[in-house]
Amino acid sequence: MTDTRRRVKLYALNADRQWDDRGTGHVSSCYVERLKGTSLLVRAESDGTLLLESKIQPDTAYQKQQDTLIVWSEGDNFDLALSFQEKAGCDEIWEKICQVQGKDPSVEITQDIVEESEDERFDEMSDSVQPVELPACEMGRLEDISELVNSCLVSPNRKDKLAAALETQHYIKKLLNLFHMCEDVENVEGLHHLYEIFKSIFLLNKNTLFDTMFADDTIFDVVGCLEYDPSLPQPKKHREYLRELAKFREAIPIKNKDLLAKIHQTYRVQYIQEIVLPTPTVFEDNLLSTLSSFIFFNKVEIVKLIEEDEKFLTDLFKMLMDEKTGDTKRRDLVLFLKEFCNFSQNLQPQDKDAFYKTLVSLRILPALEITLSIDDQKTKTASIDILTYIVEFSPSVVRDYTLQQANNTEEEQMLLNIVIEQMLRDQDPELGGAVQLMGVLRILLDPESMLASVNKSEKADFLNFFYKHSIQTLIAPLLENTSGEKPLKEDYHTVQLLGLVLELLSFCVEHHTYHIKTCILNKDLLRRILVLMRSTHTFLVLGALRFMRKIIALKDEYYNRYIIKGNLFAPVIDAFLRNNGRYNLLDSAILELFEFIKLEDIKSLCSHVVENYGKILEDVEYVQTFKALKTRYEQHQDKLKEREREYNVPVSGSVAVTEAVVPSLLRTRYRREARQPDEEEEMWFNDDDELEDEAPLDSAQPHTHTHTHHALDAIGKIVEKKVCSSTESANGPRVLLGAAKPPHTDAQGLVDYDGDSDEEEEGGASSGNPSSSSSTEERDAKRPRLA
Repeated sequence: MTDTRRRVKLYALNADRQWDDRGTGHVSSCYVERLKGTSLLVRAESDGTLLLESKIQPDTAYQKQQDTLIVWSEGDNFDLALSFQEKAGCDEIWEKICQVQGKDPSVEITQDIVEESEDERFDEMSDSVQPVELPACEMGRLEDISELVNSCLVSPNRKDKLAAALETQHYIKKLLNLFHMCEDVENVEGLHHLYEIFKSIFLLNKNTLFDTMFADDTIFDVVGCLEYDPSLPQPKKHREYLRELAKFREAIPIKNKDLLAKIHQTYRVQYIQEIVLPTPTVFEDNLLSTLSSFIFFNKVEIVKLIEEDEKFLTDLFKMLMDEKTGDTKRRDLVLFLKEFCNFSQNLQPQDKDAFYKTLVSLRILPALEITLSIDDQKTKTASIDILTYIVEFSPSVVRDYTLQQANNTEEEQMLLNIVIEQMLRDQDPELGGAVQLMGVLRILLDPESMLASVNKSEKADFLNFFYKHSIQTLIAPLLENTSGEKPLKEDYHTVQLLGLVLELLSFCVEHHTYHIKTCILNKDLLRRILVLMRSTHTFLVLGALRFMRKIIALKDEYYNRYIIKGNLFAPVIDAFLRNNGRYNLLDSAILELFEFIKLEDIKSLCSHVVENYGKILEDVEYVQTFKALKTRYEQHQDKLKEREREYNVPVSGSVAVTEAVVPSLLRTRYRREARQPDEEEEMWFNDDDELEDEAPLDSAQPHTHTHTHHALDAIGKIVEKKVCSSTESANGPRVLLGAAKPPHTDAQGLVDYDGDSDEEEEGGASSGNPSSSSSTEERDAKRPRLA
C-alpha cells in the first residue's frame, strides 16, 4: 500500500477533557509487520521521530469531523485526533481507514454502536426468548462476569436484559459482598475486575440500578470498588475523603431526615460523577445521561423539601439579619443560600417564579444589603451570586423593591447604591466582582426588560429613580479623576474600574435617550470623559471615544450643539495627531467617527470640523475621509449661494446656521419630534456665557455670525410680500408657510409657524448659533414678525 504523506497536528485528550498538542508532522498509512496490519504513522516534521504508530483496528470507531479532523479512541480513556492542514489529505487517510474496515468513505463514523450486524440481530432474537444468564457470584468467576458485562454494552437490547438480570437477582449487593472478601484477603486481581464491572454497570445508564448503588448502605462500597483502577499503581482514597475530610456544615440544624439524607446522597453522587469515574471518551458522553438526570432530580427534590419547611427558612433569614450573628456563621448562612439558589436553576419556570417570590417575602433583598457590605470576601462573593440569580430571573422584583426605598431610605443605604459602591470598591485585581455587578446593573437598567401597564410605568419610574438617586454615585470616581487636563490616577486598578463605568454609561446613552442626555448636559459629562483621551492606557482612550461615538450616532441636535459649543472635538483631534498616523485600533476608531459624520451628512458637525480643524487635517492623505468632509462642506456652501441668488439674501456665517434659517422659513411641512424639549434643555442652550466662563475651550470657537439678523429681515420682507400677493390672487386665498395661526419663536430664536421643531431638517442640521454671545431676548427683539 503506497504511503500518503500529509501535514497534520496530533492531539491527545487529557484527564481534564482538554486536547493536548503532541506535535506537528506528516501522516502516512502502511502495513506494519510488527503490528500485523495497516497502521497510521505520524513522523515529526522537525526531526522525523515517530509521534504515532496506530494499527487500524477493524472494530475501532473512527469519526470524521469538519472535513479536516479524524478522531478515534484507543483503549480505555485514551482519545486521539489528527487535524489535517488540507482537506485532500484528510480524505485520503479516511479512505484508507474505511478500506480496512470495509466501510463506504461517505460515512462520517465507521462504527456505530446502534448499527448491528446480522449475527447480533440473530442473537437479540434469541435473547428475546431467554434473558442474560449471569455466572455464579463467586470470587473465581469475577473475570467471567467482567467479560459478560462488557459484551452486553454493544447492544441496547442486551443492556436492558443485563440490567433486568442484575436487578431481579440482587446481583449488585452480591458483588459488593465479594468486594469485602477481596479487600480482606487483598485479592488485587479480583479488585481490578470489580472496578471494570462497576464501571460498566454505570455505562448501562439505568436509574433502577443507581437507586440500589446510591443507597446509604451501599454507596461507600461502590466508591470503594472504583478506587482500584488497574491503570494506577496505588488505589485512590475516595472513601477516606468522603468520610473524614469532607465536612457537612449545617448553617441551621436540619430536622427533616429525608432532606438531610438527600443532601448527603446528592453530594456523594456528584463526587462520583466528577471525581471518581474515569473521564468519558468522545463516544461515552451520552452513556451517563441518566446519572446526570439522577443528580438533577435530586436537586429539585431538595429545593421542594426546603421550601415546604417554613420554619427552617424563617429561622435562617432571622439569623442572617440578626446583628448578633457572627461573621463566620453569617458566611455559612450565605453560602447555604447560594447553593439553594443554585439548585433552584433546575426548576421549571413556574416553580422558579414561586421560589423567588418565597425568598422575596422572607426579605432576602434587605439581607443582601447587609451581606454585600461585609468585608469577608467569601460572603461578598456568594451574595453577588445570589443577587445575580435573582436579577437574571426577575429584574422587576429588584426594581420594585428599589422604588419602595425612594421615600423611606437614605441614599447610601439604598440597594442600588450599595451595588454601585461595591462595584467601585472591588479590590480584586481581576475585578471579578465588579464585572459581575456591572452585569447586574446593566440588566436592571435595560428598558427591554421593563414592564408597562395601565396603572404602572416601570420604565419611567425606575429610570427617574436611578438618575435622581444613583447616577451621581456611579460617575463620582469619573468626575474625581478628570478634574484636570489629564487623568489624576493612572494605576491599572483605577482605569479598569473607569472602563467599566464608561461601558455602563455608553449603554445608558444608547438606551436612555432623555434621562442620560439631561445628565450629560447638566454635568458637562462628555467634556470630563474626554479628559481620558490623554490616558496612557489605550483601552481607556478607546472607551472614552466609544462614549462620544454613541452620542454622535444618535444624530441629536442638542448633543451636536453641545459638542460644538464646548469644542469637544479638540481632545479627539489631539489624540489623532499624537497617534501620528500609526496604523492601530485608535487610528481606525477616530477615522470611523469622522467617516460616520460624513456618511450621515451631519451638517452642523461637518461644518464645525472643517471650519475649525480643516487646516490641521488637510495634510492627512493616507485616507480620504477629511478631504471628503471638506468636499461635503463646500457642497453645502454652494447650495447656500444658490439660495442667496434665488432670494437675494447675502450669505453670512457658517453653513450650519444659515442653511437652518432659510429652510425653516420656506418649508411647508414639518416633522414633529417625539418629545418637545423641556425648559431645562432650552435654558441650558441659551446660557452661552456660563459654559464659556466655566470651561474655556482649547482652540478657536466657531465664528459668530454678525449678518444673520439682516438675512432674517430680508427673508421676512420677501415672505411678507409673497403672502400679501397670494392672498389677493384671483384663485382665492392661499396660505404659504402654514401661517394660518400666529407664529411664535422657538428656543433658538427661529420663527416657527406650526409649533413644530425643525431640528431634524435635512440630516439634523443645527438651527442655533452655539457660539453667539447675544441673549435670546436680544435675538427675539430683532426677529421679524409677519402679519
